[in-house]
Amino acid sequence: MRTILTRLSLAGAVAAMLLGLAACSGQGDLQQWVTQEKAKKGAPLPPLPVLKTFESFVYQDQDKRDPFSPGPTEVASSLNAPGPHPDQNRVREPLESYPLDSLKMVGTIGGKGGIEALIKDPQGVIHPVHVGNYMGQNYGHVTAITEDHVDLSELVPNGTGGWMERDATIALGDK
Repeated sequence: MRTILTRLSLAGAVAAMLLGLAACSGQGDLQQWVTQEKAKKGAPLPPLPVLKTFESFVYQDQDKRDPFSPGPTEVASSLNAPGPHPDQNRVREPLESYPLDSLKMVGTIGGKGGIEALIKDPQGVIHPVHVGNYMGQNYGHVTAITEDHVDLSELVPNGTGGWMERDATIALGDK
């Protein structure tokens, strides 16, 4: 019985080798097709567009104002414009060094007497924050603290030289 199995496995191995050799012999057609495809010319590429050169201009008339910078009346009107203005004389707090979206609320501490939020900065330092503190780079003034979020009122430029208030929130577990 063993000799029959040995002969069958030997016959199977020989058949597999012959089949493998037969498969390798048909690659001449494949190589010929690859050579023909490589010899074909591809579609022509469109020419590159011609870059226009612009004449540069240096503003040299010292008697007239630069049209691209605000004039003295525009600067004065933005300083005297009605509406909110940031307090430039106030000492900036540590969390004002970071964009608001990089700060993360990680919890709260306190109870009925008062609650403070725990805010984590991008370096991983946790800061206690009270109502009235400032956070973010847009003069964000903390207006309310609850167990699950901090409400702020930011001052952002309105595009005309003035400022406008914008409400923002940092929720517990954001980011």
